[in-house]
Amino acid sequence: MRLLTSTREKDASMGDRQVLRAVKVQQDIIGARQAGRDLARAAGFGMVDQTRIATAISELVRNALVYAGGGVCLISVETEERSATIRVVVSDQGPGIPDIDKAIEPGHSGGRGLGLGLSAVRNLMGCLSIESRPGRTEVTTSMTRRR
Repeated sequence: MRLLTSTREKDASMGDRQVLRAVKVQQDIIGARQAGRDLARAAGFGMVDQTRIATAISELVRNALVYAGGGVCLISVETEERSATIRVVVSDQGPGIPDIDKAIEPGHSGGRGLGLGLSAVRNLMGCLSIESRPGRTEVTTSMTRRR
């Protein structure tokens, strides 16, 4: 398995690549969402999975914007002969998540939302990892599909 570190496509036959998006304004949510959908489509993910990925990206990027004032979204695709994995890492330099276990419970909200965000991302993508402390939060999620 390979993870490429350039924003350029390095192996056209396998389609491995990654996109890095700054998150500073509301419009950046749409850009990150579309980049994820495009990478997923190019890697052979079906429409349903593309929608799941785009929705998860929207939620994570929106959280970084609302709770930390912005951040960075890295979307990468790793391919093997028979599978493709899309990985999304959203990081910020905000106040951190004081209680991660509570934050991923359905119904918990750190603000005025419905509290479905992080638990929905986990359900949509199948996995969710959060590392957080004041000044640095990194949320990682991924989805793997056979090709």
